[in-house]
Amino acid sequence: MERRSGAGPIDTRSQVAAFLRSRRARLRPADIGLPGTDRHRRVPGLRREEVALAAGVSVAYLTRLEQGQAGKVSPEVLDALARALRLSGAEHTHLAHLLNCRHRGGHAPPEAQHVRPALRGLLAAMEGVPAYVTGRRCDLLAWNRAASAVFGDWDGLPPRERNWARLVFLHPGHRALFADPEAVAADAVGALRLDAGCYPDDPLLAALLDDLAAGSADFRRLWSGQDVRRQDHGTRPVRHPEAGALDLSFETVRLPGDTEQFLTLYSAPPGSPAAAALRALEPRPARD
Repeated sequence: MERRSGAGPIDTRSQVAAFLRSRRARLRPADIGLPGTDRHRRVPGLRREEVALAAGVSVAYLTRLEQGQAGKVSPEVLDALARALRLSGAEHTHLAHLLNCRHRGGHAPPEAQHVRPALRGLLAAMEGVPAYVTGRRCDLLAWNRAASAVFGDWDGLPPRERNWARLVFLHPGHRALFADPEAVAADAVGALRLDAGCYPDDPLLAALLDDLAAGSADFRRLWSGQDVRRQDHGTRPVRHPEAGALDLSFETVRLPGDTEQFLTLYSAPPGSPAAAALRALEPRPARD
């Protein structure tokens, strides 16, 4: 991964260079309609000249861009690069943040994150539906009893450890819950990449990245891949220590407003063993 020296600001110039190189490396000339082969290439992927040709910019400009010396990038050039490099929507957004973050008046650390009381009440009212709210940096901000029954006692963790990425990479017991831990880990890294592009001056994010890199070889490997994504739905089979295999689906939705908070809900097909297991696992609230 990019070399860091303590929890200082994230170096967006090195992020730009590494991201653009990684996106070039995954393509071949034929992928963008250019003649050529992979033979006699010292490194895999597209050459800088080929990307420049496909995007309609000069090689000198693309070189300055990769070195963080091109100034503010217009939407037209950004769109052309995204098309040339076959970027996904999330990757397009990430590149825009990286290229233009120095020209948006700086990135002061975001304010503290708070969950609306009404949303906490909604979480508590859900029965048999594990649900939680995450914020910036994959911080776990709120959850219900069903989520605790499936994923563990988050209330018992120190506040600093209530973070999805920390649990995935630094808590082996949490990672062992998932039948496909590699996919869960990749989703966490992809979300952190997006945050790093948006908030390079956030000291809490920088400290988290340093801790993950120091404590997990898997994190270092996945982070070096430069992948960007925020998985909003899919399947996430769980291997619960008491209930056994739970075939769960999840949906993640961004909450309205400028909170940058996401609500994730898990479900199982009605009448399935997993649905019955979810109901059996969840503790019932105490009655007065």
